[in-house]
Amino acid sequence: MSFHLVEHPVIRERLSRIRSIDSDTAAFRGAMHDVARLMCYEVTRDLETRPTTVQTPLCQTEGHALARPLILVPILRAGTGLLNGFTDILTDAAVGHIGLYRDEETHQPMRYYFKAPANLAEAEVILLDPMLATGGSAADAVDELKREGATRIRFVCLIAAPEGLAAFSTRHPEVPVYAAALDQCLNERAYIVPGLGDAGDRYFGT
Repeated sequence: MSFHLVEHPVIRERLSRIRSIDSDTAAFRGAMHDVARLMCYEVTRDLETRPTTVQTPLCQTEGHALARPLILVPILRAGTGLLNGFTDILTDAAVGHIGLYRDEETHQPMRYYFKAPANLAEAEVILLDPMLATGGSAADAVDELKREGATRIRFVCLIAAPEGLAAFSTRHPEVPVYAAALDQCLNERAYIVPGLGDAGDRYFGT
């Protein structure tokens, strides 16, 4: 299991705003965007670069370019809450979207939407979803990305539950997980405790 807890004083403070029941939609959105921006630096810390030549106003010098294209993939719908923070930093990244639901009879994941650039196999793919609760949706999303050719995937969330982290890592041990917090447990309704409630409802004001 490759788990990275992204710790920073500002992240801790913004995460407290996100958790608070007193934060309205605007405060929730703003804090989530801030955390996503701050997490982006740690999530991309080990990306490979290639040498390039840069012409400054004075002379040529050695520069660096990312070795592979970047694709950001939020899991609909709550994952879009992390997207803006990442695109603020990774301005050249392409964006895909994946939508999944679980069939109530078969309990199998059903893909209702998938749209991504054609170069998944050559890209660094960053999968985004605020919560890693049971781990099922995130693991299913990685299954779909692999089925479409993705080979380099990393998963980013705000909050992870130990149960979800264990389940996800059992299915995809090679996929690193980045989180701003590792919470206590899941309750009987599979909500993360202490958590933040329903991230999608709070982000979209529904």
